[in-house]
Amino acid sequence: MSYDGRAVANFVLDRCQATGQQVSNLALQKIVYFCHVWSLVRTGKPLVKHRFEAWEHGPVLPYLYRAFKVFDASPIEARATRIDPLDGQHRIVEYNFSPDTTALLTEIVDFYSRIRASDLRGLSHVAGGPWHQIWNHRGSVNPGMKIDDMEIQRFYSKVPSPFSIQ
Repeated sequence: MSYDGRAVANFVLDRCQATGQQVSNLALQKIVYFCHVWSLVRTGKPLVKHRFEAWEHGPVLPYLYRAFKVFDASPIEARATRIDPLDGQHRIVEYNFSPDTTALLTEIVDFYSRIRASDLRGLSHVAGGPWHQIWNHRGSVNPGMKIDDMEIQRFYSKVPSPFSIQ
């Protein structure tokens, strides 16, 4: 099952808060991306229902970026919301993952949340990786290009996991 990226982001933020980790918008984008990457490798299905775009600083979900851009490089102190169509009020996007998905996401978040945002950016920019291929498409930069899930799965299924995915 694929989820709204805001639900995954809220899980990441809650988990980081529980473990005492602070997360900037840049770090959040990359952690959500790696949650998507390793879930895709493990299950063969996308975790996030929307496709990531190749932006200058790596893979991004634009709506997630907009939700937290007010924090800039500061730690995020809010949760992603959506407008309730019944009353027009902003509501925090809830998540309800299966136990297997929760366990996998916990392992991924616990690993990647200890890495500095600039280093996460570097990991997402790996030469020959999905972001790199789209951003440097045919030798020219193409901002806003979508990163294909099949390419993510193809590339990362050949990369050793930095943690044990069961």
